Amino acid sequence: MEKLDKKGFTEKIFDFDSEKEWKYRGELPAIVDFYADWCGPCKMVTPILEKLADEYKGKLAIYKVDTDKEQELAGAFGIMSIPSLLFIPQKGEPQMARGALNREAFEKAIVEILGVKKDEPKPQ
Repeated sequence: MEKLDKKGFTEKIFDFDSEKEWKYRGELPAIVDFYADWCGPCKMVTPILEKLADEYKGKLAIYKVDTDKEQELAGAFGIMSIPSLLFIPQKGEPQMARGALNREAFEKAIVEILGVKKDEPKPQ
């Protein structure tokens, strides 16, 4: 997982200052976690995202944006409550989810919104 500031976000995700139409700049589908260090529900989401980042390495990018430090970025996406999670497919429009999602909800969104499937276990 990588923390993004405004500069990193505009380079890796979307340059909201200069572009009007959504145009994702990344090479992998992504999840962006808008959070704050003091937020209890955000702290519950972090270990889930850390595990997913390991399990989907090379298939999915997971980023974190600290809304206290990146208020302009949070404002640009209308973040009113945290955690807010932006699911960004390779093609198409991103979708926002609000609140602390459980692992099953993340896995469902990864398949249905991002179109990423986990590797099937290899037969022994």
